[in-house]
Amino acid sequence: MNSLLSYDSCNLCPRNCHINRHLSTGYCGCGDTIKAARAALHQWEEPCISGLQGSGTVFFTGCTLRCCFCQNFTISQENLGKELTTDKLSDIFLDLQDQGAHNINLVTATQYLPSILPALDLVKHRLTIPIVYNCGGYEKTETIKILNDYIDIWLPDLKYYSSDLSARYSKAPDYFTVASEAIMQMIKQSGTPEFTTFTDNNGDSCLLMTRGTIIRHMVLPGAKEDSIKLLHWMKESLPPNQYYISIMSQYTPFYHSSDYPELGRRITTYEYNKVLDTAISLGLDQGFMQEKSSAKEEYTPPFNLEGL
Repeated sequence: MNSLLSYDSCNLCPRNCHINRHLSTGYCGCGDTIKAARAALHQWEEPCISGLQGSGTVFFTGCTLRCCFCQNFTISQENLGKELTTDKLSDIFLDLQDQGAHNINLVTATQYLPSILPALDLVKHRLTIPIVYNCGGYEKTETIKILNDYIDIWLPDLKYYSSDLSARYSKAPDYFTVASEAIMQMIKQSGTPEFTTFTDNNGDSCLLMTRGTIIRHMVLPGAKEDSIKLLHWMKESLPPNQYYISIMSQYTPFYHSSDYPELGRRITTYEYNKVLDTAISLGLDQGFMQEKSSAKEEYTPPFNLEGL
């Protein structure tokens, strides 16, 4: 196994803790045993990911970013979840496929890669649906390269351009430098986005992504100018027609917003529209937007150990 894929002196993510996770936990809050909070069909991803029947999402416990505004904070920072063996995880992948999932969606998985990749190895000959890597964007390019033979669809966030914002909200002043390089590598590996048409038993159909990269960006209160800088970087630095973007309005202030007063409100329609207008003016119209009604707590799935 690649030396990067080890819990012995963990350097799976850019934090480079070098913690022996057999004995302790890293910045991610995780030890050496897989832990997850939900494995179920999920309808709230982008339309080409959720499709008609849902994305087969596995929400892993812990996170290498631990953003102060995380909507999944109960699993990313409060350690909610159930311990799983590698064999059990592989069974979960097959069960999601049997339920009709359009894909297997690994949500915040980096901290468990030494265990997740063996689980995929056990069943990849039986999986006929794409594997999605759903992450915060704060990834090593070396990790992305290792995942080349496993991942079909990359679904990273691109959260910040400003190092001041990323330091304040995610304690990662190097976020943009790291995430921008990782995303360029993801696009290089996935190539031109590919889709297929899916039709269900009722005759309803949808377009599903089978390979590609979708870059997510959630607009934060008071940070529309940072969002606009990110869009300009995408236009200037990323290869055209090789990725989709997803501009999100779902920020909801219900975690540490009291510690960060500027985050204690939802974004305004004006803020969101300014970002959308910029994307359109730059020709970045290959992608998705959200209705402002998405900024609700009920859009966060119940982490009730379903499917585990």
